[in-house]
Amino acid sequence: MTLSAEDYLTVVTETIGRVAASQREAVGRAADLIADAVRADGVVHAFGTGHSEALAMEIAGRAGGLVPTNRIALRDLVLLGGDPAERLGPMLERDPAVAHRLYELAPVRPTDVFVLASNSGVNGAMVEFATLVKERGHGLVAITSTQHSGRMTSRHPSGRKLSDLADVVLDNGAPYGDATLPIPGGGAVGAVSSITAALLAQQVTVEVVARLLAAGERPPVYLSANIPDGDAHNAALEARYAGRIRRGS
Repeated sequence: MTLSAEDYLTVVTETIGRVAASQREAVGRAADLIADAVRADGVVHAFGTGHSEALAMEIAGRAGGLVPTNRIALRDLVLLGGDPAERLGPMLERDPAVAHRLYELAPVRPTDVFVLASNSGVNGAMVEFATLVKERGHGLVAITSTQHSGRMTSRHPSGRKLSDLADVVLDNGAPYGDATLPIPGGGAVGAVSSITAALLAQQVTVEVVARLLAAGERPPVYLSANIPDGDAHNAALEARYAGRIRRGS
């Protein structure tokens, strides 16, 4: 395979098709878990580190998405917890201890559910956070690469990985190393995990809304803030979850 935009598109298209077919049942189970939580007045907390933070942004606070959603990020330690900015860095996601502070800072209630994203599924902060989520009785959906994670050794003291703790695992279909097109002499280019994770997140959202409609409920869904009346619509729905969902950080 050569290096070109067309080759990358071919790989992405094939990967999307494979993920869509193989994850259909898991998407349904994730939607069941989240729909039950939303119907019980729960909030969906989404957390990812590194590029997996894009998945949390896909779930929480965007047009066409569910209003009862909250994004958790490592920078919450600084913005909400008062830690010095110098604490943030690429190695922080490997520290299990930060998970406890992140959970404490999140406005969590017993009925809430979590979606955690990590392509490798092995870093200490993510595995520890997943452990806390399950110890406290919350539902947990994981989005990860089973191929990549399967070839990694856990960086958590327990030896567990994100996929070992989740109620539902959604496989984003990314290869080991994420990038897809080999470069002569070594390495590769053209990562796919962000694209397929976003696909899975949107599929789950659509299925959650379908379940709420089937139950005779009006789904709390965002309109774009950049259309007439979007702000008023969104503000009215957000008021139902005051203090439980955060936007702008």
